Amino acid sequence: MFKLEAYSKLLVSTSVAAVVAFSVVGCMGDSTAPSGSDTSVSLDIDGGVSYPVVNNKTSDYYVNPQAIGAKINNGRVPNAAELAKWDTDLQPATELSPEGHGIPEGSGSVEDGEELYEAQCVMCHGDFGSGGGGYPALSKGNAYDLQKTLTNNRWKDPEADGPTREFGSYWPQATTMWWYIRDGMPHPFSDSLSVDETYALTAYILNINEMFVDGVEVDDEYVLDRAKFLKIVMPNVDGFEPVISGANALPVVKAYFGKASNFGGRNLNQGATRCMSDCQEPTAKIKRIQNGGIKDFIPAMNMTRDLPKKEAVAIDVKKTYTESCAMCHSAFLSPGSGDWAGYTPKGMDKVYANGINGTEGGMPAKGGADLSDADFKTMVDYLISGKIK
Repeated sequence: MFKLEAYSKLLVSTSVAAVVAFSVVGCMGDSTAPSGSDTSVSLDIDGGVSYPVVNNKTSDYYVNPQAIGAKINNGRVPNAAELAKWDTDLQPATELSPEGHGIPEGSGSVEDGEELYEAQCVMCHGDFGSGGGGYPALSKGNAYDLQKTLTNNRWKDPEADGPTREFGSYWPQATTMWWYIRDGMPHPFSDSLSVDETYALTAYILNINEMFVDGVEVDDEYVLDRAKFLKIVMPNVDGFEPVISGANALPVVKAYFGKASNFGGRNLNQGATRCMSDCQEPTAKIKRIQNGGIKDFIPAMNMTRDLPKKEAVAIDVKKTYTESCAMCHSAFLSPGSGDWAGYTPKGMDKVYANGINGTEGGMPAKGGADLSDADFKTMVDYLISGKIK
């Protein structure tokens, strides 16, 4: 939620529903209570499954004597080395922690970052971070100017430009960018970049957002290191509410959410009779159109369907492979690779479908490329055979 002084809050009304939660683990089958139980009744949930209730306790798992008597191995306390390996989060520099947390020593230049970006990032995030192919943009220009667009309201003026929410204009801390690059990029070879390479890519992204660090412009010659990184102040660092940093963060957050008007809500009228159905009072007068509504149009509606047909343009297989596929498929399942033999026995329809829809193994739908199904199948054929048909 943003703290935008020029922003008129859009009030939304909230509805309250009573929810009864039941702890259900495993498959719900026979609803008969265990033998020897003192009580045995069933609880029906809105025409769905019936759950046994035994001694005022419910769910098949909870009232199962075998489950209750089972020994549970809770594992062991992790050692210091394991905790250090898992503790990969980063925290920005604050008044309470001026040195941040988890930010390693290292350095990288904008120049090196640009080379890395062109080699490993541009096929998804576009030239100069402009975005494309379903992947987010990393820059749309000067971050300081674009941060001011966060106060724009299209609901007030439909013709106005909307807010621009990119890394430079929107994110409150640069540590999120550094951490995301190191642990999540490049797709699908995450955690493959060195510390210095991560600094270089971060420097390049600061550069294309036209940002300054401690009063110094991040130009093409700039070198970013840990000391400089700790001095980065993002344009939107104070653009969120409630404030979740500092010694008084917890009471501030509690007080903020204790007042519904802070987040566009509306407090209940305490003591009033609660309503669970048909609660909305009529607020609009409805006038029905007589005689079945409009039948004739002046002038008459044009029913012609004569849009010009698009001429089919042959796909440039090599160019498409370089721009959209090579990042991942140059290392695995490359054109003509024998590894495809592990996939093609399932049938080409299955191979096509996996590529078009994406897979849980990291393949985005159509590889993130803007291709028709027919053109995508052409690319799949090329990858499998290594030949352009």
